[in-house]
Amino acid sequence: MVQAWYMDESADDQRAPHRLRPNRAVGLEQLRRLGVRYRQLDADNYETDPRLKEIREAENYSWMDIITIQKDKLPNYEEKIKTFYEEHLHLDDEIRYILDGSGYFDVRDKDDKWIRIFMEKGDMITLPAGIYHRFTLDENDYVKAMRLFVGEPVWTAYNRPADHFPARKQYMKFLAEEAQ
Repeated sequence: MVQAWYMDESADDQRAPHRLRPNRAVGLEQLRRLGVRYRQLDADNYETDPRLKEIREAENYSWMDIITIQKDKLPNYEEKIKTFYEEHLHLDDEIRYILDGSGYFDVRDKDDKWIRIFMEKGDMITLPAGIYHRFTLDENDYVKAMRLFVGEPVWTAYNRPADHFPARKQYMKFLAEEAQ
């Protein structure tokens, strides 16, 4: 089951858990109110998993690839790790399914505070278009993930500030409606 919590303000290694003391856990319902969707799947059988097939068909995830983020596997590793950790948004949903290893997605809550979401083997997350977020490995320095897209992939990340994009405005409207 997914674990999430509010982050501390420490400038220590980004790969550390960064839990507040005392810990302020975040549940699935709070993530859902931010538009973040979570699923648990069978990563050992992802190639033949009927549930993954159903999700892909229902959500129209027609394109996918697999990325391994590890120093000796990913070209320009150091540069990519820095890029992934820059606060940004996308104009489309970001869908990631962890096939092996682990890492963190950080998302901003409605009050602009960071929530850290620990992702490990079998976890699938959908971050809505327009949400500010970032990704980092954890202290194991390894993750293998499936990236899913509706149609052709769009890799463009817009670093903060990016409030002028329609996707951000739509997301802010969604948050306002969730607050009522």
